[in-house]
Amino acid sequence: MATLQLGSNYLLSSSSFSNQRRFCASLHVPSPLGAKTVSLPKLPALIQVEELGLKGHNNSDVSHTQPHQPTTADKDDRLVAKLLAIAEAVADRAEMHAIIGDQRNNWNHLFLHSINSINLTASLMAGISAALTVGEAAPHLSAFKLSSVVLFAAATGMMLIVNKIQPSQLAEEQRNATRLWKQLERSIHNTLAHREPAESDIEEALEKVLALEKAYPLPLLPEMLEKFPETVEPTRWWPKIQRRGQETKKACVNGMASNGWSKELEEEMLGIHRVLKTKDEEKYVRLGKLVLNINKTLAISGPLFAGMAAIGAGLIGSPVDSPVPVLVGVVGGALAAVVNTVEHGGQVGMVFELFRNCGGFYRRLQEEIESNLRESEVEKREDGELFRMKMALQLGRSLSELKGFASYASPSSQDEDIKEFAGKLF
Repeated sequence: MATLQLGSNYLLSSSSFSNQRRFCASLHVPSPLGAKTVSLPKLPALIQVEELGLKGHNNSDVSHTQPHQPTTADKDDRLVAKLLAIAEAVADRAEMHAIIGDQRNNWNHLFLHSINSINLTASLMAGISAALTVGEAAPHLSAFKLSSVVLFAAATGMMLIVNKIQPSQLAEEQRNATRLWKQLERSIHNTLAHREPAESDIEEALEKVLALEKAYPLPLLPEMLEKFPETVEPTRWWPKIQRRGQETKKACVNGMASNGWSKELEEEMLGIHRVLKTKDEEKYVRLGKLVLNINKTLAISGPLFAGMAAIGAGLIGSPVDSPVPVLVGVVGGALAAVVNTVEHGGQVGMVFELFRNCGGFYRRLQEEIESNLRESEVEKREDGELFRMKMALQLGRSLSELKGFASYASPSSQDEDIKEFAGKLF
């Protein structure tokens, strides 16, 4: 009996040990007679330790994430931000040039009227001084004579300064600069509106900004443009024109193997290029030289007349009977006022700058034609039909009129045979 009890206890203990290893789902606790048996909920048969290990591994991956790599969208956003920053700076430059242009235009009017008033007042005082050389009013001669000399000297100094800086020419520079800065701003916004920008767009915009700053500087001194240059050259406000790869892609998408170019169109462009160089640009360079020589003569004559008038006014009354000093003083002052009115009232400096800008406009058209025709691969050129239309608009001509320039592309055609100008706008 004892042996059976020990065997049952051994079996019960073995069973309990086995159930503990397998995480038994239920546990029955012996209870006194009459007590209710408590049943615990079933637990999972086995705990998946591998799953715990995988979860821990995943958590370590989360804590050691890789850095964010820039995507194409991020790169496009940066390019757009750069172009917008350039456009904002360009708009600010345009406003600055407009303000300074108005200021320098006011200088021209103020100096013109002030110098003329001083010259005419000094001439009047010189005449009064001559009338006071005789009679009882002779003691008052020195006051009028000295006043006349001081006014003529002041007018001479002011004319030297104004003739050096040429306010009317400065104003024309700023007006043209304002127009070109606004044009550059519009081209940047058009790029952003019609296609995704590229790195070449940033470089091209920066090059145009630097070229404009060099062509039309804001400071008056010491970077002011030379107002009386030794040689007259057309104004250059654009960088070197280069064909861009993105334009090549656009041309290929059109599905035209020739990209809109043909032999006839090339002859038209060659003829236009020759006429622009031979007639249009040459005309404005020649007129610029003529106006520059006139402006040099006026710039020297005005202060010279005013200086002679100052000397004449100072010599009034010595000798008393000589009419030469009063003649030099009065007539010299009047001539100085006339020369100043012609030079700055007629804005001769502005006309010279206008001719240089017109020459620069036609030279730029020549370089656009050269950059396209120099490209041997037609697909890399700008679209031929579009380029032809743009050229007609800039010359003020119709598309049919451009065909007449094809004859000038022939080597047998002489420069003397060219009778018309390519541009009709100015």
